[in-house]
Amino acid sequence: MGKGQDMWKTAKTVIPGGNMLLSKRPEMFLPEQWPAYFSRAAGCRVWDLDDREYIDMSIMGIGCNTLGYGRPEVDDAVRRVIDLGNMATLNAPEEVALAQKLVELHPWADMARFARSGGEANAISIRIARAASGRDGVALCGYHGWHDWYLASNLGDAGKLAGHLLPGLNPNGVPQSLRGSVFPFAYNDIGALETLVGTGKIGVIKMEVSRNYSPDPDFLIRVRKLATDNDVILIFDECTSGFRQALGGLHKIYGVDPDMAVFGKALGNGYAVTGVIGRRGIMEAAQNTFISSTFWTERIGSAAALATLAVMEKERSWETITAIGQDITTRWQALGKKHGLPITTAGVPALTSFGFKSPNAQAYKTLISQEMLAKGYLAGNSVYTCTEHTPAIVDGYFEALDPIFGLIRECEDGRDVLSLLKGPIAHSGFTRLN
Repeated sequence: MGKGQDMWKTAKTVIPGGNMLLSKRPEMFLPEQWPAYFSRAAGCRVWDLDDREYIDMSIMGIGCNTLGYGRPEVDDAVRRVIDLGNMATLNAPEEVALAQKLVELHPWADMARFARSGGEANAISIRIARAASGRDGVALCGYHGWHDWYLASNLGDAGKLAGHLLPGLNPNGVPQSLRGSVFPFAYNDIGALETLVGTGKIGVIKMEVSRNYSPDPDFLIRVRKLATDNDVILIFDECTSGFRQALGGLHKIYGVDPDMAVFGKALGNGYAVTGVIGRRGIMEAAQNTFISSTFWTERIGSAAALATLAVMEKERSWETITAIGQDITTRWQALGKKHGLPITTAGVPALTSFGFKSPNAQAYKTLISQEMLAKGYLAGNSVYTCTEHTPAIVDGYFEALDPIFGLIRECEDGRDVLSLLKGPIAHSGFTRLN
């Protein structure tokens, strides 16, 4: 099973759940077979603990590395600040430069605050927005992290968040007093949002600009107007979508400005940095509450972000990764048609995914991961694109994937897919690991 699976078994005895991130658990990909750990990574290639090399046609560092792993300009910038000193009693000047850059890229915004994870940044934005609005109620749409304010929407109804991303997210440990403070609404359902705002409880609308599907033609415009007319603060969570279709937030594509926006993942090309930007009158509410953390002031994150933004701007990386994602999506659709397999595709182009219209869909996803792993690919039913996904690499990926679609066609015609699997079916949501 390899050193990676051996280490994963050990990890589960000393780390609850085995690791720090659900999306990296081997059970989400290929239980009992996934390599689990990496020794090094470069471009879009990853080496496991047994020094086996794989091409990453999966989620590329959970969508962080749009410029590929180990991008020299970014890593060199980080090495420079390490040599100069990462942490000191005084502040790092890079955080001022980064704030200025993000404001420059988003003229509607005036100020920025930084953190080191998406969940933290989302929690910061909610704290500031509640302080500015004077109302506790939050209408939300999408995935925004693990903090109490977000999971509170599941208090009393464990299914409320399932439709937004993952089933099984239980609010154990979240204070019951937060019940009725957060209210989910479905994407593109402006009527549901209007009803929530009409209660007078809502001070904040928190939503992703887009995750799986594009907005209806006037949806975001109507959300913006609804927020403006009712003195509600509109926050766009761009932790996932930011810098993938524009140099900045996806909202720039749709021409709708929020009051605040949250960025993460791609901002530092694999280094820990996230940001919250907003209008001055709202952001200054941070001075009326307490938001502070030691490691939000370290130097590496801000330096990495500045270098990442410079490369993005120079190479127009968002155009490259969008084109790659569009090509992959089109070729998935053609492959499904070739083998008579109805599939659906979803996601912004650079975060593209597909699914089978079959009760065996999760087993088929597991089969793809199993067979592609044997061919030297980390793969499933989604690809988070990066600039290192060259045409030759994408061609090789589809050459390897084609016969696996043929196997799935055989299973749709009666062959037992479980007979082809060498282990359990991958998890599809949050499941407790023993």
